[in-house]
Amino acid sequence: MFSKILIANRGEIAVRVIRACKEMGIKTVAVYSEADRDALHTALADESICIGPAAAADSYLNPERIISAALATRASAIHPGYGFLSENADFAALCRKNGIAFIGPSAEEMNRLSDKARIKQIAAEAGLSTIPGTDTLSSVEEALEAAEKFGYPVMLKARSGGGGRGIRPAYSAEELREAYPLSVAESKAAFGDGGLYLEKCITPAHHIEVQIIADEHGNAVALGERDCSVQRHHQKLLEESPSPAVTKKMRNALLDNVEKAIKKIGYTGAGTLEFLLDKDGNFWFMEMNVRLQVEHGVTEILTGVDLVKWQIRVAAGVPIPFTRSDIRLNGAAIECRINALTPGTIKTIHVPGGPFVRFDTYLEPGTTVPPYYDSLVGKLMVFTGAREEAIRKMKAYLCELVIDGIKTNIEEELSIISDPRFESGRYDTGFMEGR
Repeated sequence: MFSKILIANRGEIAVRVIRACKEMGIKTVAVYSEADRDALHTALADESICIGPAAAADSYLNPERIISAALATRASAIHPGYGFLSENADFAALCRKNGIAFIGPSAEEMNRLSDKARIKQIAAEAGLSTIPGTDTLSSVEEALEAAEKFGYPVMLKARSGGGGRGIRPAYSAEELREAYPLSVAESKAAFGDGGLYLEKCITPAHHIEVQIIADEHGNAVALGERDCSVQRHHQKLLEESPSPAVTKKMRNALLDNVEKAIKKIGYTGAGTLEFLLDKDGNFWFMEMNVRLQVEHGVTEILTGVDLVKWQIRVAAGVPIPFTRSDIRLNGAAIECRINALTPGTIKTIHVPGGPFVRFDTYLEPGTTVPPYYDSLVGKLMVFTGAREEAIRKMKAYLCELVIDGIKTNIEEELSIISDPRFESGRYDTGFMEGR
């Protein structure tokens, strides 16, 4: 097992990883930018080291500075969290070159699986149904030709990265011509890669993702599904598990197929396979995320499996001792993402307590929420025996959660979970349109 882990991230995920390490008896190193000098993760870690100015490119996205910090503090491993360098194959290779374990897939696995056009081909070979689409496009003319073949609407997608960037729908040839250069530019700006591919747009649909954990010994466990259909501009706002659109029979078949596919792919670590569920009950594979997801806590609170600890154990070569039949997949869990709408300094924060409620955050009185990074400041999660009770519980805790000093989206989350369409489970990826 690792003796010391450097967390190459900030905010609530850095706090989350540090706490998991403490429970495992592993020493931790926090890195921080000048904007995060007094952040909670720097206080919780055993050591902390500044890696540069506020701009992410000069700090959290600078591989050499993070590696230097790891070497200076003699960290034996690096946990990348999510975002920043978590899916950067060059960074994973640089860790290995310097004798530091990367808690995640190898650089070779990332290169093989992070190209979204290529992973669709790999998934199809592994037996998953994939959305009709193209390989990486060479021109807008090639995109137009493919769209005529598949039929409109279609979706342009960035081949690299995530977070909804580079994704644009098109309902006609004219819209596709306009969207193509915009998607290229957005993808280049976000990921340094302007490569795009095109898919048939499946609508209406539920956005379903399956959490997996797999080790180097050939074990792979699918830990249920999450419904991530409540999105704005492809940015998730709320997740729940299990999905109200998935029956037990559908779930068992899906999870069986995912486990078989992961074993065939040969993946190691925590990951997520994302699907669209159409109105006829068909699951269409979209992409795979080779990292921990923001919404991993929904699965943890439902199943009782600590994904961060198992990421660390798997990276250290520990075999997974359980199978899906050992995992609790009953009950209902819901997560609301709490986002800052303005920067500022926290004056007061009141976090609700009680059985089976969890709030992952880095906020405390006096915390400065800077304008430089992702707007996520916390994730409110609840678990109960039934979905209806979980909805009531989330409403109560959203009303009780107080964050004074910045504007947040708490009221919007409350309106979403109170919407009759959500309460009934009859919602899809178009839920936020017109709201």
